Amino acid sequence: MWQELAIPFGLGFAVFLFGMKAMEIGLHEWAGPILSGLIRRFTSTPFRGLVAGTLATTVLQSSDAVTVVTIGLVNAGVLTFRQTLGIVLGANVGGSITADMLGLDMSAEALPMLVCAGVSWFACLAVEQFRPSASRFARLTPSLRHLSLTACGFACVLIGMERMNTIVPVLQSRGLFVWFLDMSQQSIAWGLLAGAIVTAVIQSSAATIAVTMGLASVQAVPIELGIAIVLGANIGTCSTALLASLGGSKAGRYVAWSHIALNLGGSLLFFPFIEQLAALSAFWTESPYDQIARAQTIFNVLCSLIALPLCYLGLNKLRPQRIRP
Repeated sequence: MWQELAIPFGLGFAVFLFGMKAMEIGLHEWAGPILSGLIRRFTSTPFRGLVAGTLATTVLQSSDAVTVVTIGLVNAGVLTFRQTLGIVLGANVGGSITADMLGLDMSAEALPMLVCAGVSWFACLAVEQFRPSASRFARLTPSLRHLSLTACGFACVLIGMERMNTIVPVLQSRGLFVWFLDMSQQSIAWGLLAGAIVTAVIQSSAATIAVTMGLASVQAVPIELGIAIVLGANIGTCSTALLASLGGSKAGRYVAWSHIALNLGGSLLFFPFIEQLAALSAFWTESPYDQIARAQTIFNVLCSLIALPLCYLGLNKLRPQRIRP
């Protein structure tokens, strides 16, 4: 069992998480300071905050990172609570871009991309060490190095997903997985619960969604069950924001709880309409693999659009703008 299931999945999962972290670091170093300034400047209304949150999450490829940074800015007094309402919505919209990227069929290009990006990263590092910093090319190498690290991370994400998907045939023959599918036939709420628990434990909704997409691609799980797992992953990912808010200001805790309210409320709202969500994603694409990613996008966009007007209702009640720590 270890050779057929645990070892391939463990290695693939480790490579996947390494790739996600490398992408996050590379993009953060490349555009993080610029995005932090944009977030501070362009969050005067919930709609502008939504746009800023979507942009920041799309670039950083981590809704958790944007949410945690937002909580930190609130704790530091840089942002007010009302400025974060739109950012939380935008972080969810931008997070769906990750699922769409995972839906790209680029497994054949993953290894060449990793090699080229790795060579570029080492070349930039060598230039920074041995070329005068005053030269024009030397001044450009830090940005190129960060982009190379991002490309390395994306390649590792693709390789990790490919390795994790190799366990699907073995997993289908295991009794626990068969039991889970049998229980899910009675109620897909099992998928919602499983997605929330697994994501809260591993602290990565992207990993949960990636595995679900792999299972759906070989029809190991029905699309409806896969969407239920994705909805659960959106609930489980709130644990990161909750942990980040511990020991912080009252306003910071409000940000975390607003994130929980959005994801939990949205998941429970859409849960009765999973069949309609599956039909809508199937209209978009015939690939079961891509249908999971499209369902995630539709869910996050609709949730944010529904919640956006509600953000304006309580703005007057939140004045003065700053909630005291």
